[in-house]
Amino acid sequence: MKREFTCIVCPNGCEIEAEYEIKNGTPVIGRIQGNTCKRGEEYVRQELISPKRTIASSILVEGGELPLVSVRITKPIPREKIPEAMKEIRQYCIKAPVKAGTVISHDFLGYDTDLITTKNVPAAQLTVSP
Repeated sequence: MKREFTCIVCPNGCEIEAEYEIKNGTPVIGRIQGNTCKRGEEYVRQELISPKRTIASSILVEGGELPLVSVRITKPIPREKIPEAMKEIRQYCIKAPVKAGTVISHDFLGYDTDLITTKNVPAAQLTVSP
């Protein structure tokens, strides 16, 4: 079998072709061509054997100048676990002020990745009417 990939690891965006066959439900990779760096080959192997993705989303902020803060995971997780991860992320709410890089969840879902904030959100300023 042949499959084409566009590598997303570096800015080159190489068009890579992989030849492989399935034995006992597992891809056995033959030739990989079109990558200009070693990372492209590693990306294709990962995509065929165990695809992973990083994800970004947002969570609620209580008492902040903004109602949401952006978050991301620090390492990729198995692609099939993304719906579970997104469901978990929707459960979080953090109190302002929020500092970029704050760890919301260490070892998120047991995948050796942290869920962190990626933006500062100051606390909302109270205004007093005369």
